[in-house]
Parts: sequence; structure tokens; C-alpha cells
Amino acid sequence: MRHAKVEYQGRVRTVTIGPDDLPISDDGAVLDVTALRWLPASGGTLFGVALNYRSLLEARLPEFHQPPYQKPPEKPVLFIKTPNTRNAHQGTVARPQGERLQPGPALGVVIGRRASRVSEQDALDYVRGYTVVNEFSLPEDSYYRPAIKAKCRDGFCALGPWWVDRDDIANPHDLTLTLTVNGVEKQRGSTADLIRPIPRLIAELSEFMTLNEGDVLITGTPPGRVDVSEGDQVDTTIESIGTLRNLIVTDHGGEAKQ
Repeated sequence: MRHAKVEYQGRVRTVTIGPDDLPISDDGAVLDVTALRWLPASGGTLFGVALNYRSLLEARLPEFHQPPYQKPPEKPVLFIKTPNTRNAHQGTVARPQGERLQPGPALGVVIGRRASRVSEQDALDYVRGYTVVNEFSLPEDSYYRPAIKAKCRDGFCALGPWWVDRDDIANPHDLTLTLTVNGVEKQRGSTADLIRPIPRLIAELSEFMTLNEGDVLITGTPPGRVDVSEGDQVDTTIESIGTLRNLIVTDHGGEAKQ
């Protein structure tokens, strides 16, 4: 089953998504999609994992063997998307003037209950479901130390339109991700290429920090990031989950709009 958070007639509601992607309220009424505002699929902390696609790691190996590190990272490269970055389906994403902006398609894992020091074997029991994430960023100089300035701008993490129940995804490690800009495919990957699968990520994170209900684990983006510009429509699609759509605008000093 698919679930979403929306604002409708002045109220925030959690709805189910029925046939033809139409939102359905608790009383069975189909809501008018033209009269609602999609909200981020989850409101918890957003934990990102960089360099978690094998093909991306292999493409960057020559760089990683250069000083000062001289080898690829051995532990997960983690970062947090701060609350101001949270964005939604059909939300605008502001490209800072004079900067390059790059979208990043990713599978989001929504945590369903408090998880502390869980084993890999039990990790999926703590998952509520899966959502689509577009983890926007400015180009980064280093994967060793993800830059707050590059990743934590207002509206730089869209997630939605909904989440899909865990048991409705037969294998989260075999899902195709695509990113299109103005209808043209620019990026493609598969979660089969993840270096650290979801249970391992949950086990490694929960070993030193407690994950709470509603937190989202952003499992990584495949190689091939592209630049986007004002007016571009960016669609992020994950097989068996759905399509997240965002419009790029130019940041003129105001707040990002959802």
C-alpha cells in the first residue's frame, strides 16, 4: 500500500494512494489533486550515505589513490540533510545564483520504529517502507568530507510523493532508478549496485546512533550527476515506488517553496 502526507483544505492529512495515483482520505473520499499540496513523505532526520554505488566508486578510484588519502574510504561516508533541506513532490528547488546545481536520485528507507544496535539479520524489521528521494547538491570537491555548504541549502532534499509499505517491495536491492530532465533521461542506476545493502547500513548506523520512527536513510546516488538550470523539470523515478517531480528556479534571496 502507498501512503502520503498532504495539506488539503487547511489540514495536514495522511492519505492512501489508490488507483491512478489518486489520494484517498480515511472516509474513502477521493481528494482533488489540484486542490492539495504534497508534503515530504516523512518528517524525521535525513541520513545520507555518499559513495555507496559500486560503479561510482570504481569510476573515482584513480582520484582516491591520490594524496592525501591514497585509498578509498573504508567506512560509510555519512552526512545529514538538515531540516531546512526537506522538500516535496512538485516543490521548487532554488539554484543559487552563480552556482551549479546537481540532482541525485536515491532510494529512501523510512524507519518504522526506534532502532538501536540492531543486527543485520533483524534490520529490515525496523523499516516502515520506501520512498523516492532527490538529494540535490552543489558539486563537491571531496567524497571524504561532504560539504554542508553544498548539501544543506534550503529545499535540497525532496522526498515523495509517497512511501510504499516495506512488504510491498519484494526486493529493495533490485530496483531501477532513473532521472529525467525535461523528459530526457540523464541518469540511470540500480540498487543492485549498492556497496552496502540496506540491512548493513541500518546495523552500522544504529550501532552508534539511535534511529527513530520517521527517519529516512538515503542509500546513495548512482554515478552520472548532471547540472540543471532554471525552468528545468526534474523527474526522479524508482521502479515499483513512483515518480518525484521538482521544478528548478533561481534563488533570488528568498526561501524555497514547496
